[in-house]
Amino acid sequence: MSPETPTAPAVSVRQLTVGFDLDMTLIDSRPGIKAAYRALSAETGTFIDADEAVTRLGPPLDEELAYWFPQAEIPAVADRYREIYPTYAIEATPAMPGAREAIEAVRALGGRAIVVTAKHEPNARLHLAHLGIEPDAVIGWLWAEAKAGALREYGAQVYVGDHVGDVRGARTAGALSVAVPTGPCPEPELREAGADVVLPDLTALPQWLAEYVAAQAV
Repeated sequence: MSPETPTAPAVSVRQLTVGFDLDMTLIDSRPGIKAAYRALSAETGTFIDADEAVTRLGPPLDEELAYWFPQAEIPAVADRYREIYPTYAIEATPAMPGAREAIEAVRALGGRAIVVTAKHEPNARLHLAHLGIEPDAVIGWLWAEAKAGALREYGAQVYVGDHVGDVRGARTAGALSVAVPTGPCPEPELREAGADVVLPDLTALPQWLAEYVAAQAV
């Protein structure tokens, strides 16, 4: 068992539920979001530095739009962004290395894999369908601590994400926080936020998860 395999209350394989964040955890959303921001900028005539914006992925859309638009305009602009998003972002967005295998690893252990994301849920579902990634449930519009409600509802023992907001969501839910530094937050920042486990990327998750489940059965 690796030193990153913490102990926890015994969990039967049948009960195993693992939650995943979406952007920069399961998908590399930078190319698609960059294209969508550029299209939004051209349409509105408002400058958006798309290269800078994709360095801050994780928080809700409204927080990013606040860098570029007056507060009063944000609701309408956000709606428009979500409308044009499928045209520009879905095909341009690849899966992160190990994403499909991570979902399959949960299933191989008899568990459920759910996606809990801050992204607009219909667009999250479009991404997953386009990439052939099929979780057992997708819950959108939840950020940081707000993710805890969905994690508790589905009984998730583990939540995997790339952002300190994901760490906070997992800890609020009482789930094990497994972090991957594949997004804007480096490993030291994730550990400082309270991540229980930091893996290099999702390719390391299947082995870690098998060890975690085995440890709970002891």
